[in-house]
Amino acid sequence: MILDERNEFADAVSVAASAGTANIGDVIDLSVARDIGNGEPMYLVINVDTEIITGGSAGTIAFQLVSDASGTIATDGSQTVHFKSRDFVTDDAAANDAALSAGAFPVVVALPMEGQAYERYLGVQAVVGTTTVTAGKINAFLTHDVSKWKSYDAPFQA
Repeated sequence: MILDERNEFADAVSVAASAGTANIGDVIDLSVARDIGNGEPMYLVINVDTEIITGGSAGTIAFQLVSDASGTIATDGSQTVHFKSRDFVTDDAAANDAALSAGAFPVVVALPMEGQAYERYLGVQAVVGTTTVTAGKINAFLTHDVSKWKSYDAPFQA
């Protein structure tokens, strides 16, 4: 797959953070609030580059696609949330959710075309619950073509 740098949020960007909501990687400036796919479906893909773990007690991490009027997207709940993944259990490598293993794809989802209007800046956030995520990196991007993807009950492993 060939990626357009302008459609990429993160390229091996760390998700290590304490409990709370954190912006991950870059934002995409839509210039104006609009239909992102220009009439065609767009997909958010998040791929785990380096396993996501906590160093001690178990916690959770979820990913969300958000937009805001500011290039520094709010993390206080005032941002517009367009998609939020399920909570993935973070722990040491032995007890971790398989979706957080290196090479896994915890998120492959079509962007909502209805509902909340998209604001000017689009970004990805990690929502860390309970305890600090001590390690892990993700790749996150938008694409029109996920024709070779299949939906599985468990997360797809490359």
